[in-house]
Amino acid sequence: MFKVLTVNVNGIRATKKNGGIAWLEEADVDVICLQEVRATHEQLHEALADSQFANWHVSHSPASALGRSGVAVLSREQPSAVRIGFNSEEFDHQGRWIEVDLTSPLGSLTVLSVYVPTGDADKPEKQAEKYRFLDAMDLRLAGLAKRAKRNKSNVVVTGDLNVGHRELDIKNWKGNRNKSGFLEDERAHFDVWFAKDVWVDLHRRFVGEVEGPYTWWSWRGKAFDNDAGWRIDYILATAGLSSNCVKVEVGRAPSYDTRWSDHAPVTATFAP
Repeated sequence: MFKVLTVNVNGIRATKKNGGIAWLEEADVDVICLQEVRATHEQLHEALADSQFANWHVSHSPASALGRSGVAVLSREQPSAVRIGFNSEEFDHQGRWIEVDLTSPLGSLTVLSVYVPTGDADKPEKQAEKYRFLDAMDLRLAGLAKRAKRNKSNVVVTGDLNVGHRELDIKNWKGNRNKSGFLEDERAHFDVWFAKDVWVDLHRRFVGEVEGPYTWWSWRGKAFDNDAGWRIDYILATAGLSSNCVKVEVGRAPSYDTRWSDHAPVTATFAP
């Protein structure tokens, strides 16, 4: 089996302090994709230094602004190539996009860790930034899908995509129809990605037409206790690879006080 895990750690140093790195060690996966690392290269390696990941290969795209964003891919095997961003002057320094090419039991595999801007429906400039990112993401995903088909390779896209695609993906969808994260124009991008099964939303394929399971809950109030969450953390796969996926799991904490991030890890298991 080959396992890929994704999680928004909400700061790798806070994650370590709260037991998150120990949890990830116990997950026993082959690739870990992180978002909101919020660290320099040195800080990330320091956080991993006394764990099993000290011996893993760390591919990292930090944000130029300290303490912001940052994405990384941790892999047991050494990547044959690492690409930062998607040739965007606006976004490539923000620590939001990293691609890693690996040789795996699944064949040639490209794994992405992506952190989409949050946006804000009440602040047009912030929301416009999110739409520009999603537009650029459309183009890059189309290019990756074509390359995968041409080369007979596979791609897995993971990350905090900051959009609930369908009503099933947000507990209180009616109250969030006009909020960033559930705007019709945001969700339309996902409709395009999943059209004709070019990209497959592995989580939704496996759990079917049910609410959630959610991957993010506000720290405030009783959101976690009441499971009033959002499903905004995804693992997507090219259509050919999706048939190799045998399981998708959400690592929801057993209780509020055992959470080490406001997001839960999502793991996809593939059979070669």
